[in-house]
Amino acid sequence: MKIKKGENVKVITGKDKGKSGKIVRVLVKENKVIVEGLNMMKKHQRPRKSGEKGSMVNIAMPIDVSNVKKLDK
Repeated sequence: MKIKKGENVKVITGKDKGKSGKIVRVLVKENKVIVEGLNMMKKHQRPRKSGEKGSMVNIAMPIDVSNVKKLDK
């Protein structure tokens, strides 16, 4: 893979087409990247302690490397 953590990329296909962001994590074996603030999904989170309420958390999900394009500096 020619894309590394910390580089700026632009999404070229999918629901976030045209948006850009910084790579947070690279998943080499799966051939995917996680981009900061893009491809967000809601996850239900259980309460950890008694008396605490559960919540919904936004999490950035992986995007296939073929769907992102490296931006020049």
